[in-house]
Amino acid sequence: MPSMLDAVVVGAGPNGLTAAVELARRGFSVAVHEAMDTVGGGARTEELTLPGFRHDPCSAVHPLGVGSPAFRAMPLERHGLTWLHPELPLAHPFPDGTAAVLSRSVGESAMSLGAADAGSYRRLLAPYLGHWESIAADFLRTPWDGLPIDPYRYVRFGLDAIRPASMLARRFRGEKARGLLAGLAAHAIAPTSGIATGGIALLFALAAHEVGWPVPRGGSQAISDALASYLRSQGGTIHTGSAVRRLDELPPARAYVFDTSPTALARIAGLGQAYWRYRYGASAFKIDYALSGPMPWRAKEARAAGTVHIGPTAAEIESALGAAVSGRPPEVPFLITAQPSVTDPTRAPEGKHVLWAYGHVPAGWEGDATEVVERQLERFAPGFRDLVLARAVAGPPEIAARNANYVGGDIACGAFSGLQTVIRPKLARVPYATAHPAVFICSSATPPGPGVHGMSGHHAAKAVWRRLRQR
Repeated sequence: MPSMLDAVVVGAGPNGLTAAVELARRGFSVAVHEAMDTVGGGARTEELTLPGFRHDPCSAVHPLGVGSPAFRAMPLERHGLTWLHPELPLAHPFPDGTAAVLSRSVGESAMSLGAADAGSYRRLLAPYLGHWESIAADFLRTPWDGLPIDPYRYVRFGLDAIRPASMLARRFRGEKARGLLAGLAAHAIAPTSGIATGGIALLFALAAHEVGWPVPRGGSQAISDALASYLRSQGGTIHTGSAVRRLDELPPARAYVFDTSPTALARIAGLGQAYWRYRYGASAFKIDYALSGPMPWRAKEARAAGTVHIGPTAAEIESALGAAVSGRPPEVPFLITAQPSVTDPTRAPEGKHVLWAYGHVPAGWEGDATEVVERQLERFAPGFRDLVLARAVAGPPEIAARNANYVGGDIACGAFSGLQTVIRPKLARVPYATAHPAVFICSSATPPGPGVHGMSGHHAAKAVWRRLRQR
């Protein structure tokens, strides 16, 4: 190892590992320091309940992972990553046993919304179909980072994306289409009346048709392990069990890149109140289940889907999100659930299944939402409780303890609201740079924001290598 490294990365989540890979593959010497005993951050897989049941403590389904320009430019398949696609990317069931769906087919998805809204759905997506590569590259970045690849679609998609999802929903007449759109927008963990929530919904819908909503074989840990393997093949090193409290605890380097929350970065690097305006959002309340059999969904479409949204109506989803953001405990939660073992049988013993489910609660909330979550699951899958062999429950304190970036249990590492929707972590020409010329931030607190796509790490690495080449 050289006496002085080119870069040290703190945090071995997908963004930290991506930043390290991008630097190493360009010939820079790189070391990664991770506080936990394994790499992964928000992309881990563990036996949380019973032996043989492999759960994802954080992210589980990865439309932005399989569609990531950064990941697509890396030979991750040669390092063990295999994407598995469910029969249906998403089902959004209703109490009468029917469901809206996102399938790989736009036509099938449109028809699931009902005849009155099928045409509107087709027209909404039509301008963007076949253009995932340019849309992903143009929108999974800092908005002011140079000219877009496809200026026409950048402007057209942007005009739709900047709107609240509740405004986009006015195109539709029925509850199925409006509920589906609201459920997609709810991944932002913000009310659907918020700015740019329409863009979240559109991007996820387009991803379903263009690249799918897959799971990695073996669990989300496979993404992190592939990135780590590729990094080592490029000469990078990884040090796990290496908690960092101060900058001077790290080896000498020309640059330090932090895959941490802005709060942690300021504390470690001595940046004082640099990010005092940065706000964290509502939390998740998550339960991982070991089941004796498949989920008994009333809607047949849900049985074949990798992801199932439990709302069902736009009004109920908006109410649940509003309660979490305004500090009220959940009563009828909106649930995002995933059933990876439907697609990947290696995730559970033969004939058994895992279920991943979370709802939204106030930041730092210390209550127990298990009963309201399971009541909602029973509403759409009668007999579900009879299948539960074990459960692992994580409220905001447990989620924050699992991952230091999830401040107060905020799995997005920052509120998706107001100007912070597009300007994060603070207003700056290069949002990955800091007041310290050798210190950078690459976590999901930076553009383009949360999700396992590595694009924050990719863009931060660009800022680092540009700085290093100037010296």
